[in-house]
Amino acid sequence: MFQRLIGDLKDSAGNAVRLTSLAAAAAMALLVTAAFLCAAAFVFVLQKYGPVEACLTVAAIFFVVTLIAAGSYMARKKQIEARAAEQAARAAKSTAQTVLADPMLVAAGIQVIRAIGVKKLIPILAVGGLALGFLASRSSASETSEAPAE
Repeated sequence: MFQRLIGDLKDSAGNAVRLTSLAAAAAMALLVTAAFLCAAAFVFVLQKYGPVEACLTVAAIFFVVTLIAAGSYMARKKQIEARAAEQAARAAKSTAQTVLADPMLVAAGIQVIRAIGVKKLIPILAVGGLALGFLASRSSASETSEAPAE
């Protein structure tokens, strides 16, 4: 059982490394291509108009590329945040349904209520609810501070 789990982890890590190296190679090729295109634009404008216009042209090209990269970063960040919020809501809903759907847990809760008594149980539940609220607020605050950097 553990060997299969370790084998799956090993395969997924190997695939991730391969994909990352391919992405890095593609990024390097794109960088070299962009550098040569900018050099060609610089030489063309330099011969036609002059050095100041050539420098401004290359600066404009890099500014447009920067705007595109920043826009795609912001879109990706919003997509990741939306997906994380959706997963958190789904996990909370699943946990609540699992707790209430378990008949053994409900039966144990009823037995605890009978043993302690309703009048004594109300203050205990109030303190437990406060503790659960503090715990939930701490875990949600730590999740927002540890946002993925992409």
